[in-house]
Amino acid sequence: MSRYMINTWEPETPSFWQTTGKATAARNLWISIPALLLAFAVWMVWSVVVVNLPNIGFTYSNNQLFWLTALPGLSGATLRIFYSFMVPIFGGRRWTAISTGSLLIPAIGIGLAVQDVNTGYPTMLILALLCGFGGGNFASSMANISFFYPKASKGFALGMNAGLGNLGVSVVQFVVPLVITFAVFGAWGGESLTWVKNGVSKDMWLQNAGFIWVPFIALSTLLAWFGMNDLASAKASFSEQAVIFKRKHNWLMCWLYTGTFGSFIGYSAAFPLLIKIQFPDVNPLDYAFLGPLVGALARVAGGVISDKLGGARVTLWSFLLMIGAVLGVLYFMPQGGIGGNFNGFFWMFMLLFAGTGIGNASTFRMIPVIFLTEHQRAAAGKDKAAQEQAIVDANKEGAAVLGFTSAVAAYGAFFIPKSYGTSIALTGSPDAALWCFIGFYVSCIAITWWCYARKNAPMPC
Repeated sequence: MSRYMINTWEPETPSFWQTTGKATAARNLWISIPALLLAFAVWMVWSVVVVNLPNIGFTYSNNQLFWLTALPGLSGATLRIFYSFMVPIFGGRRWTAISTGSLLIPAIGIGLAVQDVNTGYPTMLILALLCGFGGGNFASSMANISFFYPKASKGFALGMNAGLGNLGVSVVQFVVPLVITFAVFGAWGGESLTWVKNGVSKDMWLQNAGFIWVPFIALSTLLAWFGMNDLASAKASFSEQAVIFKRKHNWLMCWLYTGTFGSFIGYSAAFPLLIKIQFPDVNPLDYAFLGPLVGALARVAGGVISDKLGGARVTLWSFLLMIGAVLGVLYFMPQGGIGGNFNGFFWMFMLLFAGTGIGNASTFRMIPVIFLTEHQRAAAGKDKAAQEQAIVDANKEGAAVLGFTSAVAAYGAFFIPKSYGTSIALTGSPDAALWCFIGFYVSCIAITWWCYARKNAPMPC
């Protein structure tokens, strides 16, 4: 038996939690967070790279650039479906190390590819797809951390893991514009590229957008391998986990989490390019990182608030906030290429990111509560062994649902950028896409209220 395997894990038992469980869970959480942050950074690196490709001589159309922005979302979401079930099969420690180490492939690949303007567009598409490795990590990371914490602390733990992990989106959009301005790795990092704009040229090391993450990924992989744990009680085959596909609440929460996390990651991916197209006189990289930063920090706060007020109530209000913010974005955008107010546009987007962040935490807090309640209802009146087994089964199903809903929701990273691109191509503006998003949020409000938030709701949470 591996020394990293924990055979007895009872977080719902207060004495165990205080003497042994809490410290072990915290160690696994704090190693998981930077690994997840790096995963998000690699997943979203194209949101910054595409803005700079035309500056150094890559001749791609706006539609081609939107495809490069959107494809990591498509592959990341698809990988999440598989990653959702990996922790109970391989173990949280092992899978975290493997999935984090895989990020080296796209990080090094991008660093090599952008140094040659003759690199083919199909190569760039493949590298964009490989960045989906970062997107896939979220599903397994959240499933893993959910096993370590008791019901009363799941909102906090999942909010910290996801919220600080989500900071990777903001970090990549803040760090990359800085590190591409000088030779971080000296001669090892390759020659500079020439950026020419309005007759003025300067040196750029766009390859650092990929290379800068390599040492951190390697260190995080080693920390996961030697510092985390596997839980024997979390072991389950795919067939045992596949029962979630028969659960109504799995599909309902997929819909709601697409509204929250799908919005967060989709807006994050498309925000820089949307600014560049709608407000061409504004440098998008001066502002783009602030949206994901607000959303990530709001998620941390949302987890704590949801533990106190209940996930469903907070989710309901977050969707109302998001509708108001999208209406504000529509009001302040240019119409027919004329007018527009960037300050108003920017602050409405900040409000929108805050709403997505809070909703991310509250929906994820709902999931383990729903499945624990459902299993405890089924075990009510039975002996102690049956009630303890109900908790084990609920944790396994809840973890699988956390991963699977995150997989479905991650398609937002593909659909939102592509919706903007399609709307602009067909109508000349992104307005039609934004009105569709509002309609989707209305449906989310209806589901949340009817199933979870109203008085006498069938599954209050």
